[in-house]
Amino acid sequence: MSHVKAGGSSKNVHDSPGQRLGVKRFGGQKVNAGEVLVRQTGATKIAGPGTYMSRNFTIHAAVTGTVSFAKVKKTKFTGKSVPRTQVMVSN
Repeated sequence: MSHVKAGGSSKNVHDSPGQRLGVKRFGGQKVNAGEVLVRQTGATKIAGPGTYMSRNFTIHAAVTGTVSFAKVKKTKFTGKSVPRTQVMVSN
């Protein structure tokens, strides 16, 4: 007979570092072209005038200027509108 219970698989062993997501430049800050403004997973914030979104959803400044944020309604393919934050850079 066995004297010890069978050892199960442990579930809490993944120890990956954080991804350092979030807003990197805030409203009113001066930025140069190419700077990272927001790092995100999925398009929770959308790129507005003076910005562009790279393929991993990071929003960069396309021009040199001042960062600003605005709440907008974005219409999805189904017709439903969802609130999103638009990131803009103006001179």
